[in-house]
Formats: sequence, C-alpha cells, structure tokens
Amino acid sequence: MPDQITPDLLLRAYAMGLFPMARSREDPDLHWIDPRRRGVFPLEGFHISRSLRRAILRADYQVTVNRDFAGVVAACAAREETWINPAIAALYQALHDRGQAHSLEVWRDGALIGGVYGVALGAAFMGESMFSRATDGSKIALAWLMHRLRAGGFTLFDTQFLTPHLASLGAVEIPRAEYHRRLARALNNPARFDPPGYQPLPSSVAGSAAGSASSPSLSGRGSTSGSTRSGTSQRRTQTS
Repeated sequence: MPDQITPDLLLRAYAMGLFPMARSREDPDLHWIDPRRRGVFPLEGFHISRSLRRAILRADYQVTVNRDFAGVVAACAAREETWINPAIAALYQALHDRGQAHSLEVWRDGALIGGVYGVALGAAFMGESMFSRATDGSKIALAWLMHRLRAGGFTLFDTQFLTPHLASLGAVEIPRAEYHRRLARALNNPARFDPPGYQPLPSSVAGSAAGSASSPSLSGRGSTSGSTRSGTSQRRTQTS
C-alpha cells in the first residue's frame, strides 16, 4: 500500500535497482519494477541534432533548476494515461524537500514549456519523467540536464525504459545485471547536482553532446538559475 512506502524506503529501493509505478492515476497501489533490460543515457552519448542545436542556441527560453518541482511533476502526470498517482507525487515531493530529487525547468515568456525530474543518489541520476508543451521543450531540458550531470560528476543516467524518443537522443538498453553493476559503482562515488560556479552558456550545452562538459562560464540569455539545494525518463507509454 502507498502509505507503507516512505522516502527512506524509496531511496533504499533505488539503491537496489527498483523504482515504483502505479497502473494509473486512480490506482492507489504502487508496484516495484526492476526491468529485465534497462534504459540508460551514456553521459557522453547524448545526440543533439542540427535542429535541436539551433533551438538551444536561439536562447529564447530560460532554464531553471528546482524552481517549480511540483509543477514539473504535475505536467508530467497531465496525460490521458499516467503512472504518476497522488502517492507518487507526494513521495517525490518529500524527496525534493530533502534535497534528493530535482527538477529542471524550461520557460518561455513566463510559461513552463518543458521539464524533467528525477532522483540523485551518489553519482547516479534516476530520471523519472519529462514533458513538453512546445516544440523541443523536453529535448532542450534533456540537453541542459545532460550537461549539468557531466559537470557535476555523475556517471550513470538511468532512464528506466527505452522509448523510441529516448533512443533517437542516444539512450540505449543494457541487461539488468549490467545495470546493477553500474549502479553499485555509481553509488560509491560522489556527485553534485549543483556544481559550484556552474553557469553554462547555451553554446556550451549545444556543443558538448559528444564531449565532456565545458568549464563553468558566465551566462546570459538561456542561462540556468534557481535553487541550489542538495528532480528522465518517460515510462514506456509516455514519450514526449
């Protein structure tokens, strides 16, 4: 039952390779999932197409972190079919309040047009869900998130399932045993979702798909801002 799952139990489950899902927003029960094949994003393998690069460089948006965690979760759940029920939303909000779940938001003209959230544990980031309300909204969010994770020293980006959308961006599937090995290594290493002095330019995000994150630099339009507290996957039926 959902009232038996606490934030601490949720973190322990993640450390074992499990994550929760509900069958629908109306289903009060949560179910633990440990897929036979796991989706992951190679941190040096995010694919930025020419059109996405242009969208990032256009910089007609603002990127923030942890500014509207609840809004990102709500947007991710605002689909005809969703695995995010009220119990899941409450659990991840509790983790966010403790600095263990994070969101990255993309705004345009004051409106939230894209975002992603997930859980940071050691050097692993467990992507939970993402959404898009404008062309390339979720892709811009993922590009900025990937750059941030590399800069912060993360070594594992778990997408849980592989969808065609994620595969087009460079995500791959690995066997369960290999995922557990990578997870065990990542849990033993430190990482920061808020690297000190991290203020990337859109040009560094657009140009770093196949390489390591650029050195922190001062940023202008399209820059990141928001809380520095120490939050992507789409489940198989929810590809943005």
